[in-house]
Amino acid sequence: MTLIRSLQPTDLDEVLAVYRDAVITQAAGLYSQSQISAWADHARADPAVATALQRGFGLASCASGDRHTIEAFALLDPPDRLALLYCRGRSSRQGRGRALLTALEAHARARGERRLRTEASRLSRPLLERLGWQVEAPEDVIFAGQPFHRWRMIRDLC
Repeated sequence: MTLIRSLQPTDLDEVLAVYRDAVITQAAGLYSQSQISAWADHARADPAVATALQRGFGLASCASGDRHTIEAFALLDPPDRLALLYCRGRSSRQGRGRALLTALEAHARARGERRLRTEASRLSRPLLERLGWQVEAPEDVIFAGQPFHRWRMIRDLC
């Protein structure tokens, strides 16, 4: 059985490992090698993930019977924005992302949020759409020194 627990600032090393693994193992064919390299290294080079982990609310999906090995995580920062959603390649397509998003939506709803927003990659957009998120607008950004196409998405919680 998969364990879902709250993320803590002390989980930073595991979170960074999942982030890197997710990009390296799942982005091939969707992004160029230079985009993948820049994206995979971004979390260690930029304090944004650590900052979001300290001030946001996040959940981790852990390996069965192991509270320390994180297989996937999702984080709200600020409370109305899905800032991060990553899953190790070995654990993808097992329902972890769905479970994390469902739990985060319930948390946001309980706190009075009426809508969530995010910026979705080519990796996350299909899952978000299956769960009822809608594209608000496409956008092109420079991220980690590389151009990326992504989508601003919203999810009404009412």
